Amino acid sequence: MELNILYEDKDILVCEKLPGVPVQSDKTLAPDLVNQLKNYRFEKEENAPYIGLVHRLDRPVGGVMVFGKTAEATRKLSQQIQQKQMKKTYLCIVTKELPDLLGADKVLLTDYLKKDGRTNTSRIVSQSDKAGKKAQLYYQVKKVAEGCSLVEVGLLTGRHHQIRVQMAAHVAGILGDTKYNAQTEKNGRGKGIALYSNSISIVHPKTGKRLTFSNEPKGGYWEGYV
Repeated sequence: MELNILYEDKDILVCEKLPGVPVQSDKTLAPDLVNQLKNYRFEKEENAPYIGLVHRLDRPVGGVMVFGKTAEATRKLSQQIQQKQMKKTYLCIVTKELPDLLGADKVLLTDYLKKDGRTNTSRIVSQSDKAGKKAQLYYQVKKVAEGCSLVEVGLLTGRHHQIRVQMAAHVAGILGDTKYNAQTEKNGRGKGIALYSNSISIVHPKTGKRLTFSNEPKGGYWEGYV
C-alpha cells in the first residue's frame, strides 16, 4: 500500500486515504492507514512514532485526511472540529442526471439522523426524535453525463453516513453505494463507492494560519467526471 503524502511538517501530516483502506485496525486485520503512517515515521526518525487521529473516513471512501504528529497538535485539531473551524468538501457521483441544477447556487440540506448500530446504517427521523442528531450539508451539481451527475458537497456536520443518507433521500443515491442506493447494480461500473473527500481546510495548530489541502480522485468511477 503506497502512501501519498500531501503535506508534512513538525506538527501535522496530511495524506490521501485510498478507498477500501480502513483508517484504524479492525476485525478484518487488513492493513490500515494509521499503522502505515507510524511505519513511515519510524523509518524516518529514531523516536517512537506518534500519529494522532483527528477525524475518520468510512472504509469505502477515499480522500484527504489530516493527522497530528504531536499530542498538542492533535488536541488543537480536534477542537477545530468541535468549533466548526475545520472545513471539508467531498465529491460524489449520484445515479441521476440533474441538468436543471447544473451551475445553480448551492443547496442547503438539514435533517435529523438516527444511527442503527446493529445494521451500521443511519436514517432520517423527525426533529422530535430525541435519538436524532442534526445533520447539515450543502451541495452543488458540477457535471452531468451518462445518466449520472457529479456533485460537490460541503459537510457542515459529521454524522454517520451523512452524505450517503442525505443524498439518497433528497437528490439521488451515490454510485456504488450498496447500503442506500437501490440503483447500484444497474448503474455500477466498478467496485467501491463514488464518494471522495477532495478538500480539507484547517487552522495550523502551531502557526495559526489557515491551510487548505486538496486532491482529486482518479480512475474507476471518476474517469470522465474529474
